[in-house]
Amino acid sequence: MVDRRNATPNTVFRRVREREFQMSRMEFAAAVRRAGQELGEPVGCGARLVAAWEDGEVDCPRSVYRRILTRMTGRSMEQLGFRTTVGPSPAAAAAAVPSPREESDPVERRGFLRDGAGVVLGLPISGEGKIPGKVGAGEVRAVNKAVAKLYEEDHEHGSAALRQAASQALHRAYQWLQSGSYTSGTEKRLRTAVGSLSIAAGWLSFDSGRPGDAHSLYGEALAAARIAGDAELEAHAFGCLSLLAKAQGRPREAVASAQGAQTVARGLGSHRLLSLMHMREARGWALIGDAGATDRAIVRAHHLYAKGPADADPPWLDFYAPGELAGLEALARADLGQHERAAAGAEQAVLLHGGAFARNSALYTADVAIQHAVRDRPEPEAAADAAGKVLAFLPEVRSDRLLQSLHDVAGALQRHSRVPAVADWIEEYRTITTAIGGGRA
Repeated sequence: MVDRRNATPNTVFRRVREREFQMSRMEFAAAVRRAGQELGEPVGCGARLVAAWEDGEVDCPRSVYRRILTRMTGRSMEQLGFRTTVGPSPAAAAAAVPSPREESDPVERRGFLRDGAGVVLGLPISGEGKIPGKVGAGEVRAVNKAVAKLYEEDHEHGSAALRQAASQALHRAYQWLQSGSYTSGTEKRLRTAVGSLSIAAGWLSFDSGRPGDAHSLYGEALAAARIAGDAELEAHAFGCLSLLAKAQGRPREAVASAQGAQTVARGLGSHRLLSLMHMREARGWALIGDAGATDRAIVRAHHLYAKGPADADPPWLDFYAPGELAGLEALARADLGQHERAAAGAEQAVLLHGGAFARNSALYTADVAIQHAVRDRPEPEAAADAAGKVLAFLPEVRSDRLLQSLHDVAGALQRHSRVPAVADWIEEYRTITTAIGGGRA
């Protein structure tokens, strides 16, 4: 949905991927993540970022990716077709927005969190600038890139530092929609972009423990999708409503919303999107306690996932990697009380994620700890070991869901507090979470 008319495609880099590596964009992204792991520089590269490189949205990758790509290909950035010496014009620099799903360097990420993220999203917020009389491709592009940047930072840090910036960006985007003048074609693209931003803001609200705000934002996204006639956005909104309903203990609504998403998504050509929505359905059935329906939905999700990536896969689906598939199944198994299978699945999820998607990796590691603590034959030392790994993600990853998971781990381990490893973990947990203002034990 990003307008690429002003970008120059990097055909050199695309030929390298297609002819030398003979990989799809998703396969190449996975290879980048593996190479980063080998270099000790884990990244969250996805197919959307590879597309941004090839479509010319990125003049030159960030330094961590330059090192990884040189290691993989044996070529310099110039030899890969990237522009390393030509800078943007002053006007372009003033309006520049970080590239979709582009991994930030550690120092830049810390600055993003410290400064509140507003400027980095690339939208004039907090009253800066005037509402444009004419809204065009540039504004649509800015909203789409803000969405991509929010997801990138959320994967690495969680929602705590992002929610306010997302809200401000959404306010500005709505002003463009309500007060600007535009063509009918631009209106459709802008509504879709604003709907996507509503979903991103809704997700951050959900991750920050504000389900009421999330529900409202998802509803706005659903309305935008239907007005714009965008089936992908509609399916996404239904899927988010399913996740929210499950989290709030409304399993039948979760099942119904997931099935609604499947109905909308069937004609889009994305097997991975349908797979995710079947896994959303499985979570609802598991909460109901229907093991048969849960298994059928899980099997269908795996079957669809195995069909592989497609050009129709939406950019936001990058997070749905093999590790996420395993992790979502583990959560369903946990809801069914299948604790050993849940622990094994969560461990597999963490292993498959590697160093990417830090917040999700932290959540699944916490689930490993919980399952070891509550299984039929508890393993408190193993639980404490996994729980210790979760603390290592703090304070860089900030998410109310993660803090709640740690609180749940502490509760599950409390009855094993006489085990030295558990006692040590509980003390460390209380020290760290108190220091960051998240202690509940």
